[in-house]
Amino acid sequence: MANEILNVAIIDYGSGNLHSAAKAFERVAADFGGTVTVTDKPDDLAKASHIVLPGVGAYADCKAGLTAVDGMMDALQDQVINKAKPFLGICVGMQLMADWGREHGDTPGFGWIGGEVAAIAPADKGLKIPHMGWNALEITGDHPAFADLPAGAHTYFVHSYSFRTTDPAHVLATVDYGGPITAVIGRDNMIGTQFHPEKSQRVGLAFIRGYLEWRP
Repeated sequence: MANEILNVAIIDYGSGNLHSAAKAFERVAADFGGTVTVTDKPDDLAKASHIVLPGVGAYADCKAGLTAVDGMMDALQDQVINKAKPFLGICVGMQLMADWGREHGDTPGFGWIGGEVAAIAPADKGLKIPHMGWNALEITGDHPAFADLPAGAHTYFVHSYSFRTTDPAHVLATVDYGGPITAVIGRDNMIGTQFHPEKSQRVGLAFIRGYLEWRP
């Protein structure tokens, strides 16, 4: 990363665990002399080297909150799709990359990765929903963000809906919760985690480091 300026933009649209996410990214970015900006200003995405979209709550509410930030959707489309900057979606921020969210009706997503976000339906009816707590990743794809993750790395989840991709190749990791559930998706310059890196302790920080070192 020599001679490269690391500037992480974490998008603030009223739906995300912004404090803990910012602290986790700041901790890692400091090792590279980088900066982290929590922002609701679309122009800040043009200055960023990496763009992070967190999200907590219902799919439709998150989409509405993001749309309500004037110019943010256009800026995201331009910087992530046209400019191909490294993008990370976290939890609902990852789910919004889908074509559709099925929570409380049908809500269109970004359409960046084909698929839908639907209710978790484990084969074991005794399993509680939401899927909450620590679970072991089964990494099925190759990605620089996984470089320092140990086999069976445990990460922290809180969700009732999961991403079902149209193309299985876009699933980079799963977890077992009465059957496989998508834990990480990605293609090109985009990656998304259903787990919360900022709550996943050492594994989460290792994932963030791999993401920040990534140059797609």
